[in-house]
Order: sequence, then C-alpha cells, then structure tokens
Amino acid sequence: MAASKEEPLSVSEAVGLAKGNVAAWPALTVTGEVSGFRGPNARSGHCYFEVKDDGAAMSVIVWRGTYAKAGFELRDGLQVQLTGKFDIYQASGKFSFVASRLEVAGEGVLRQQVAELARKLEREGLMDADRKRRIPAFCSRICVCTSLSGSVIEDVKRTLKRRNPLVAIDVVGCSVQGATAPATIVRALEVAGATAPDAVLLVRGGGSFEDLMCFNDEQVARAVAACPVPVVTGIGHEPDTSIADMVADRRCSTPTAAAESVAPAIDEVERQMVQRRARLGHAMTSLLERSVDSVDALDRLAGNAMASILSSKRAAVEAYATRPCLTDPAAGLRSSASEIEQTAERLHAAVPRNLARLREGCEREAERLVDAAPRVLRKPESDVARLAATLDALSPLKVLGRGYAIARDDEGHVLKSASDTGVGDVIGVQLGKGSLRAQVVGVEG
Repeated sequence: MAASKEEPLSVSEAVGLAKGNVAAWPALTVTGEVSGFRGPNARSGHCYFEVKDDGAAMSVIVWRGTYAKAGFELRDGLQVQLTGKFDIYQASGKFSFVASRLEVAGEGVLRQQVAELARKLEREGLMDADRKRRIPAFCSRICVCTSLSGSVIEDVKRTLKRRNPLVAIDVVGCSVQGATAPATIVRALEVAGATAPDAVLLVRGGGSFEDLMCFNDEQVARAVAACPVPVVTGIGHEPDTSIADMVADRRCSTPTAAAESVAPAIDEVERQMVQRRARLGHAMTSLLERSVDSVDALDRLAGNAMASILSSKRAAVEAYATRPCLTDPAAGLRSSASEIEQTAERLHAAVPRNLARLREGCEREAERLVDAAPRVLRKPESDVARLAATLDALSPLKVLGRGYAIARDDEGHVLKSASDTGVGDVIGVQLGKGSLRAQVVGVEG
C-alpha cells in the first residue's frame, strides 16, 4: 500500500509559516556597510538598503521614526550597527532585517559625536560669522601653539622668515594628539592670549580622523572662542575640518597656509607701500591743485568784495562831504539865528493879542460872577442865619445874661458840685457881664 502524501501548502501558507518561525527568532545586533541606500521614501519616510560584509548581504528596512531618532544621515559605504529582528513581508515573501535601533559603527561613532557637538556649538552662536574677529592685515607678533617636537613648528618659522622676517614669533608648546592633548591645548591658548600678540596660530600636521580628535574637543572649541586675540587654525590637510576650525576666527587648510595668511610677503608689502606712496603723492598733488584753485577763487571773491565795500564807503564819504555842515559850517548857525529872530517877532506880535484875549475873557467871567453871586450866595446866607440863631439859642452867654454864673477852680475847671471845692479856695465866677474872683467861706451840700 502506497504511503499517503501530505497536502501541498499555498504560497500564502508557506510564507505565513516562515514568517511565524522567523518572528520567533530573538533580536540581533548586526554591523555592516550600507549599500544601495534608498530613502527616505518621499511618501512614507522609510529607508531601504542592504548591509554587507565580505561574505554576505541582507536587506534592511528602517522605519521613519527609527531613522529620525538616529541623528545622522545614512549613505552608501557608511559602517553601521543595527539592532532589530528578521521579518518576512507577507505579500512578496521577501526576507528583511527590520532595524529598531541605528548607530554609526567604528569611526562613524566618532563622526556622529563630532557632528552632534558641532550642532550644539552652532546653536550657541560660537560659529557665527558676526562673532569672529578681524585678523590684522599686518601682524608684527605671532604666537604659535603646537607640538615642539614635530616638523610643523619649523615649517611655520621658515614660512614666516621667508615671507616677512619682521614678524616676531612666540611659541607655546602643547600636545596635539591623544587623550591628554585637549587640556594642554586649552592651557597653551590661555598662555598665548595672555601675551597679547596680534594673532594666535593653532596648527598641526596631517593625520587620521582619530589623530585629530583632540581638535574636536568641546573644551578646546570653547577655549578658541574665548581667546582674547584672534585665532587662526591650520589643522591637518585640505579635506580635514575640525570643530576648532569652525570656531576659529580664520580657518586655513594647512599650517603653512595659516602662517602665510598672517604674514604678507615682504616684497608684497614693499610693493603696496610704493603703490600707496604713489597714490598718496597723486592725491596730495590733486588736493594741492584743488586748494590752489580754491584759494585763487577765494582771492578773486575777496578782491571783488573789498572793491565793492570800498566803492560803497567812498560814495558814502562823498555824500557826507557835500552836506552843508561840512561845506559851510556857519550856514547852520545863520539859519538858526534867522529862525530865532522870526520866532521872536512872532512872539512879540502874539503877546499883545493873547493878553487882549485874556483880558476880554476875565471881564466876561467877572460879569458872569457878578450876575451869579446873588443866586449862589442866597442859600448859604439863609443857612448861616439859621445856624446863627440856633447857636445863639444854645450859647452859655445867653444863659448867663438871664442871671446865671459859671464857677471855675484855679485850674479853670468848671465846678459842677459844692464838694468840688473847699473852704478858703479861690474860685473864679463868670457872670453875664464880666467876671470876679471869690474865696469860699463855707460849703453846703
């Protein structure tokens, strides 16, 4: 009897069976090189690529959220470290590694750290062009911060001596590679800045990315920005750019280029001096010519103005000279005497007329007063007669005339009571006609 055969699976069943088995695999961490990178997708934002090594390759999917958290950009050739799980896409049966975490591997980790630090310092404004200081066009003293054991310092000295031997050079040694290098660079920058040169050169020869990492140190970058004098960097070769380069006031591709940038060639300086002297001479000549023209013009204006003023003054003097008081000084006296005589004649003629008018006016006023006097005095006379009658009636003399008398003491005070005097006192008695003096012989009442 023939053995029974198992029922065949559909494609969906087979893919689903494989998918279930693969889903049971644990999460893995894989390193490899990015190849065939596609993404982020314009619609979904997901990334698709392969990672490979010398023996194999596998498809990778990075969802949009995972890629956004990575903090760096994927590209072909980048060594990456992926953490995730394998999965099978149901619709196509494609076997892929779905990454839930994405990091740069090896040197890429360092580059990622440098990029993050660069973004941080850029946000703080340390790389802003407005913050960077101007390097003097002609530096007379330079301080170089570099290793004293390498060839770089000699290259810098030769370059400066060749281009401009007048530039004085100070050197502050520091380590330019290794874990302890950042601290020595920071110290060297502090010492260099304290000597107040025209500029500081922070230089180093070429090397690998790891060799130049001390110039990507945050403390070194902040020391470059805080240096009290401008800092010029020449680190590595042309393609190398460190954070110290980004923060420096001027970045040059090599140490030699940095030295050349702060020391213009002496023959170039001489040529510029000759050119500027010639330009200054031309400018001075032109200025003097313009000044001469201006002085001439002012001289003409002054001459014309003076001639006009003198002409005006001459006309005024001539006008004064024609006046009678100057041509015939006695004419004024004669004129005044004539006027006085005429005035005297008018006065002599006017006095009799005025006196006659005044006399006529006085006579008219006298006649008017004579006519008005009875009318004016009538009421006052009546008032005086009435008041005189009243006064006469009230007069003490009137009372005395009826037989009464007024007694006064020696001081003339009127005695109103018998008690106001005493026996023997002399009193005066006024009668209606005359008066007498008497002596008191007795007091009654």
